[in-house]
Amino acid sequence: MDNYNIIIKPLVTEQGMHFANTKNAYSFEVNKKANKVQIRNAVQQLYNVKVVDVRTANIKGKPRRRGRTIGYTKSWKKAVVVLHPDYHIDLF
Repeated sequence: MDNYNIIIKPLVTEQGMHFANTKNAYSFEVNKKANKVQIRNAVQQLYNVKVVDVRTANIKGKPRRRGRTIGYTKSWKKAVVVLHPDYHIDLF
């Protein structure tokens, strides 16, 4: 798995921007099969930063209805990456 397959997209939310400004922590949607070491290496190489900590969470799909049929949104994996205080990522 290469770096571009590990990091799917950055998550830009109000809470994510608050964490980026206060705790220097950035959120990403990552491949479900990626582990913390792979996520750390991918972020360091793609954004040229130094990663201090990686936290991951598996997000279950939510139930959705369309008429009488019940389905689910897709499940995905979220990674919160804490950077060294000297580094930051410009998402905009």
